[in-house]
Amino acid sequence: MANLDLNNVKQLITAAVKKITENKDTVERFKANPAETVQNVLGVNLSSDILEKVIEGVKAKIGADNAAGILAKIKKLFKK
Repeated sequence: MANLDLNNVKQLITAAVKKITENKDTVERFKANPAETVQNVLGVNLSSDILEKVIEGVKAKIGADNAAGILAKIKKLFKK
């Protein structure tokens, strides 16, 4: 896995986000131990530099999804 390019990392991030967000328990495990959770859901051992990139990407994506959900709820409140 040493020769992963940017597209491969993006694919790993996408796959990890999908698997992590399918289950609230997995989201909590990710928050507690992101490295172990990412490797478990992907089923691979990643080098530390690739793993850090994937973790950063997953955190960003999950944070963006949460922000969008919160924003939608706020908008809904003001429409009443």
